[in-house]
Amino acid sequence: MSGPTPATAQTRNAVKDSLKPLAAGDLVLVACSGGADSLALAAAAAFVGPREGFRVGAITINHGLQAGSDQHGENVAGQLRGLGLGPVEVVRVDVGTDGGPEAAARTARYAGLSEAAQRLGASTVLLGHTLDDQAETVLLGLARGSGARSLSGMADSNGMYRRPFLGLTRSTLREACMAAGLAPWDDPHNQDPRFARSRLRNEAMPVLEDVLGPGIAEALARTASQLRQDADALDSWATWALESALHPEGGLVIEVLAGFEPAVRHRVVRRAAVSAGCPAGSVSSKHIDAMDQLVTRWHGQGSVSLPGNLVAWRAGDRLYLAAAAQ
Repeated sequence: MSGPTPATAQTRNAVKDSLKPLAAGDLVLVACSGGADSLALAAAAAFVGPREGFRVGAITINHGLQAGSDQHGENVAGQLRGLGLGPVEVVRVDVGTDGGPEAAARTARYAGLSEAAQRLGASTVLLGHTLDDQAETVLLGLARGSGARSLSGMADSNGMYRRPFLGLTRSTLREACMAAGLAPWDDPHNQDPRFARSRLRNEAMPVLEDVLGPGIAEALARTASQLRQDADALDSWATWALESALHPEGGLVIEVLAGFEPAVRHRVVRRAAVSAGCPAGSVSSKHIDAMDQLVTRWHGQGSVSLPGNLVAWRAGDRLYLAAAAQ
């Protein structure tokens, strides 16, 4: 009897490695859209889970954005049950408008996955993001000018979420999916030019491959891994730096802040803003630069308005952050 195909073996090994920290008997949920990537993930988890002592179920999110989405969700659930997964649920979510259609759908999707995981008592949710997805994420971060943390892409683990396939390509996962006899669904949104990631995937990446040669996705993924290590180190440094800059009577000591490297100081003032009540995702580079000027280019300027109805200002030898006066 022949063994698994190389693609199948790679997916199984990746899932096995990702699940090593878990305890026997834990419930693992696969987030499955019905695409080749997440179906390959479901097949690999269905094989690995019982052999490693884990229970494996699955969730498919119904965003309700396309005609026939209810039937599609049931079709995906049927394939997942056919793999022996359980529990398997179709979770309907309401997609808002904040941040545009892609961001709104992502927010709703993660909310649905988190709710289901908590309700079912799952310790882990597996996501099918690939090496190609990671490369696209790095390029999107580069276009936004969001700094090293954004360019570091997606983490292989973040809380309950794990991404076993960040080292595997979409083509490998499609091969594994086909070897398992599964029928993947190709989301039409992945071809829709209204979405930035779709244009990047279908237009920009082929051009980069043509101009720079093959392997650009792998190179971008390696860059993400290296930058994540750098960003983690800087964040650790910033944690210590923030504590050392705190004045016992309130505020941050200007002289201490000014002595830090810019990359660390910027992280410190951002953390201070978030701790004071700024919504984390709303603190932009402009806000950080304005606060930094209170430290390094002080000439008597007034306070800096921050998201969340907060202000930052300098008084004497300290930088303060607090709610704006009503």
